[in-house]
Amino acid sequence: MDKYLIVGLGNPGDEYAVTRHNAGYMVLDAFAKASNIVFADKRYGFVGETSIRGRKVFLLKPTTFMNLSGNAVRYWLTKENIDEKRLLVVSDDIALPLGQFRLKASGSNGGHNGLGHIQQLIGQGYPRLRLGIGSDFQLGHQIDWVLGRFADEELQQLQPVIDTAVKIIPSFVLAGIDVTMNLYNKLGKGCQKVLPE
Repeated sequence: MDKYLIVGLGNPGDEYAVTRHNAGYMVLDAFAKASNIVFADKRYGFVGETSIRGRKVFLLKPTTFMNLSGNAVRYWLTKENIDEKRLLVVSDDIALPLGQFRLKASGSNGGHNGLGHIQQLIGQGYPRLRLGIGSDFQLGHQIDWVLGRFADEELQQLQPVIDTAVKIIPSFVLAGIDVTMNLYNKLGKGCQKVLPE
């Protein structure tokens, strides 16, 4: 049976819930809720399992904290013998405005500590879905920004992106990264709420 690993990056603990750095967790929680998947506390992370048309899909929310996310990803790839091309990592991205997203087949970590640690351990040839959280912070305050909670109006802007990300996961599993990029990246700039002038 073909196996896939979908990873949502974030930090464990109530104090980090609904923070910008936990956008990956939020996508996996939404996908799990829509599919009636329950997470279990396992080695290096909260893990859920499902199947999509005969393909086994593991959902992973690492509990290693962001800077050591690669430990969890490498462990579960190895444990389940999953090729990195069948890995999809969902993360936040300050380089994209809130309400936008970008799906890529591979690439650099863009300064993201979680992606950086994964890259150290398995390379950069894995697909990733980056959700924009904006960069409305003063120089030197990036950590405060990413660990800050989304405001209610920000969550309203983020919700269409989360909804789209939930659809991207089965597309990635069934159709592959290239088809899914072609289908969804054109929407990546259009998930924002259009605000009146």
